[in-house]
Amino acid sequence: MRIYKDVVFEAAHRLPKVPPGHRCHNLHGHTFKCRIECEGPLDPELGWVVDFADVDRAVEPLMKQLDHRYLNDVKGLENPTSEVIAAWILDRLRATGLPVRAVTISENDASGAIAE
Repeated sequence: MRIYKDVVFEAAHRLPKVPPGHRCHNLHGHTFKCRIECEGPLDPELGWVVDFADVDRAVEPLMKQLDHRYLNDVKGLENPTSEVIAAWILDRLRATGLPVRAVTISENDASGAIAE
């Protein structure tokens, strides 16, 4: 069984490793959408994989580091591509013991990255 929880955060960033003429080299912002997928057996007593409240508790400190921030200043996000952000969140959520299968980051309605 898989469940998901969506969270949204607003943040600014720039991609310092792209050429200076690339539009993402410039400072800009996004409304990032983050989908956290957890996977595991359905608990026969409780009827869930994991409590959504547990997902909220695990993701809350990460959102405090990301929401309304300049992502390049966050340790580990010095080159904050969608791929790097997704992997950064996935690593930190897995460290909490949450049964995370994947993290998807969407920087707009048409583009994003999935870390598994």
